[in-house]
Amino acid sequence: MKEYKIDATNQSMGRLASKIALILQGKDDPQYAPNKVADVKVIVENASKMKFTGKKYNQKLYRHHTGYIGHLKEKTLQQVFEKDPTEILKKAVMGMLPKNSLRSKRIKNLKIYA
Repeated sequence: MKEYKIDATNQSMGRLASKIALILQGKDDPQYAPNKVADVKVIVENASKMKFTGKKYNQKLYRHHTGYIGHLKEKTLQQVFEKDPTEILKKAVMGMLPKNSLRSKRIKNLKIYA
């Protein structure tokens, strides 16, 4: 199993997430197969030191619905980041992985530390 260590200090969230998604899919490997989970493990350190460009920190919204009528919950990037900085990067990577049955298996190979 190949192991990648990435330091998130002063790196843009989106660029970092796209790099991680590429590695998790195995697209940087000559033996890339779209129907297999790559034999890699990605460890991200210092996720709390990521940088955000523009006004995203105050304006980007994360929404989820509780299932009850009128219960659409919204939180800003700032609120989510202050509670758990690792969750932001995990959600960004999840959005960049293909939406299929291998997605959950690939995301298990990602470890993020604040």
